Amino acid sequence: MSRANSILLVSCKSKSGAEKYYLPAIATAGWEGAVTLLTPGDPLPDLDTAAGLLLTGGHDIHPCHWDAAEAVHARAEVDSARDTLEVPLVRAVWERNLPILGTCRGEQILNVALGGSLIQDIPDHFGCEASRHQHGDADHPDMHHRVQLAPGSRLRALLGEDVFLVNSRHHQAVKVVAPPLTAVGWHLDTVHPETGPIIEAIEATDPARWVFGVQWHPENLVGLKGPAGDAARDLFAAFVAAILQRL
Repeated sequence: MSRANSILLVSCKSKSGAEKYYLPAIATAGWEGAVTLLTPGDPLPDLDTAAGLLLTGGHDIHPCHWDAAEAVHARAEVDSARDTLEVPLVRAVWERNLPILGTCRGEQILNVALGGSLIQDIPDHFGCEASRHQHGDADHPDMHHRVQLAPGSRLRALLGEDVFLVNSRHHQAVKVVAPPLTAVGWHLDTVHPETGPIIEAIEATDPARWVFGVQWHPENLVGLKGPAGDAARDLFAAFVAAILQRL
């Protein structure tokens, strides 16, 4: 497949939101090719021209995708229509070994589609205050949420930092990591005696695959100075570089 006819797929809740926050991030990272924005109700695209998949943030994932007997949590805002689009999409793109980057909900659906599960409500599971992982918004990122990366992880090598501040706006999180993935980032101040610290980043165990998920919103940080902005720019740059390398 040539660069001229390759397409970057972006799965999103709102096409206008993706155009405002995600497309500038990937453009700044060097992507000059075509982009197809996918929202619930859109058919699965022809993957013969797909170059990679970006899974963006949004509402919650229905627990039926990891446990048919688990009820929807009272505080969950399930987006079943988006689940219907993204679960088969992730699996199909994974089968083709294309680069995948998931942010926030995107990290969660990546994990679920490949066989993992989620914590449906962080305050309920960890017994922490409701505001601990809910700060700021897309236009005003609140940077006091610390992430620790595994020193030997590929994500650590890509981002160049062991510990840095990120923005945090979520109440669900990865619980059981999918078999082909591994946890490589945590928020060490939110810990459960059985499940350990809350997972903030995952990556493919196979080093031949460029597949990463992060629980924060790097698309809102690419314009910032300092370690968080550097890490956000490095993440999108690595994603685009991985796509271009395959073309």
